Amino acid sequence: MNYILIPILVILMALVVISLVRGIVAFLQSTKLDLEHGDDGPRATEMQLKQNKMMFARIKYQALAIVVVALVIMASR
Repeated sequence: MNYILIPILVILMALVVISLVRGIVAFLQSTKLDLEHGDDGPRATEMQLKQNKMMFARIKYQALAIVVVALVIMASR
């Protein structure tokens, strides 16, 4: 069973890192755009929405990775 769970865990960890990097890139781009164009009001920009989407994706993948780690621990006992 560990032969299946370990590769799944590695894939989930990679997805966490990818989501984190994409979120940071969106944050840097939105900060740059905010500095150049100023504050137009309380509405969310496209980059801020992308940041939010990436944050939720990262949280989802981290939760799945925790479940897989718990399964690995239970299988090893």
